[in-house]
Amino acid sequence: MNTLIGFGKDIEYHFARGLRAYVARVAGAVGVGFESCSLDLDVPSSGYVALDRTLPDLPAHDLALIWDEVHGWSAEVEPAAGGAATVLGYLGGTEVVPPPCAVAGFVDALRFTGPPAAAFTPPVFRRPGHHEDLVDRLPVTGPEGLLRPSSPAW
Repeated sequence: MNTLIGFGKDIEYHFARGLRAYVARVAGAVGVGFESCSLDLDVPSSGYVALDRTLPDLPAHDLALIWDEVHGWSAEVEPAAGGAATVLGYLGGTEVVPPPCAVAGFVDALRFTGPPAAAFTPPVFRRPGHHEDLVDRLPVTGPEGLLRPSSPAW
């Protein structure tokens, strides 16, 4: 992971901390702990949340949420015996970093009604990298949030 440091504002540090906090909040909203999550901070950055439930019509497949900085959230099923994952659909919407409750609603909709028709086309919210535009959308973590790029320099 490369780190951009400029004028005391470490973008990648705040991005990594904010993404970790955001994925943890989404995990909590869908009923799992952060131990069910992983992050990949390379470009494109992504997050993974393993869910502790299956879909009624795919009981032998594990259900997971994937976030990436280009497409936002998607849901995937993974065969329990191994093999390639299959994308069930994308959350879509207007925001690459939607509120955790919106992600939880997406999971509930998948479980009870299946993916909506529009959910099969991956949205493109942004180009990968250059995390400056994502930092302000992610949760502030700890007192170091005072040094975030959008914060006034004292």
